[in-house]
Amino acid sequence: MALAEDRLRQWQDRRASRLSRLTWLRKDTNGTLGTAGARRKPVWYAQGELLVIADHQRETERALGRLAGVRAEELAPGLLRYRADALDAPALARTLGPVAAPNHVFLSTRLVEGEPFEHGGPFGPPVPATRPKSTPLPLQGEIAVAVIDTGVWSDSPLPPTAYTAAATDYENDTDVDNDGVMDGDVGHANFIIGVIAGQTQRAGIRALRVLDTFGVCTEADLVAALARVQDEKIVNLSLGGFTLDDRPPLALAHALSTLLSEKQRLVVAAAGNDGQRDRPFWPAAFAGSDEEWADQVVAVAAHDGARVCDWSNAGDWVTLAAPGADITSTFVRHEAFPSGWALWSGTSFATPHVVAALAEQLHRTGSVQAARDAVLNQARARSYSGYPGLT
Repeated sequence: MALAEDRLRQWQDRRASRLSRLTWLRKDTNGTLGTAGARRKPVWYAQGELLVIADHQRETERALGRLAGVRAEELAPGLLRYRADALDAPALARTLGPVAAPNHVFLSTRLVEGEPFEHGGPFGPPVPATRPKSTPLPLQGEIAVAVIDTGVWSDSPLPPTAYTAAATDYENDTDVDNDGVMDGDVGHANFIIGVIAGQTQRAGIRALRVLDTFGVCTEADLVAALARVQDEKIVNLSLGGFTLDDRPPLALAHALSTLLSEKQRLVVAAAGNDGQRDRPFWPAAFAGSDEEWADQVVAVAAHDGARVCDWSNAGDWVTLAAPGADITSTFVRHEAFPSGWALWSGTSFATPHVVAALAEQLHRTGSVQAARDAVLNQARARSYSGYPGLT
């Protein structure tokens, strides 16, 4: 136990030091007291950036006034991004209302305790694991799945037959100290793909990189990554965050509306690991929104086999729960991980469990909606802290 706690402290200290050098990263702490005075996580955003619905350009520029050095660009059709060093995005967003928002920062949803840039929980970095005795050879199936996450690490027990990726979707930066504590989120995508491939051979997985080595991306980055989705019927998003005044993230809502417009695609999103029950975590919380495509978002909490994990976010927007505690999957080959396999926890790893189940059902039914209904019916056979769940 002492060794594990020491590894966690080392990992936290080194990662906090590295992330503190991201000079563009800011936080808004207004309204961070939840029910009964409980402290809530701050909202992270990119300094000096404001996202705006294009139809409201005139009122935005009036609010900006004579602010020096303002630059405007089209982020996506119907969306603008304003940038200026002195731009106070939270203040302007509160002034303009729901037509404007900061460029929120989203984070991977694997589990970290006490980390100021991450989502809380009882465990820390991945730990080495032995390869399970029965591990089928992953193959590329016919159900197209996109895993939008970190870059894929090529030196892994996960064979190239398990996924496809462009050259820019690979990770080439890792940092492991002398005690075998790995910084960042290297191997996060490998782990997720391994969970999917270990449970179904129906998924044809494509890896799309959006998170950096430390599991961080902006809302604008995620919008751009979603625009790369092609014929994939299921999209795995093991990432997310909180937003200003808990409003739906503006640009992401716009992008998902486009992505899900034809009703033939599902987004499966992690509920996050903050242990909060009174706050929406996005994009998973879109599953409980009034958007017309809300039923195409599947929000996944994590259970430990008996109940929803204390560290898993939950709320009336959660669709179902899936195994997320002490999951074994493919990681990276390194002297600190001699087998290339690891044990890790988080809603990040409950999410691909659901993706695999959906791929199996989509193969059987040929219908996205029928596949979703079948998985939910299967989940209703069990209850974890009041939520339907897969085993």
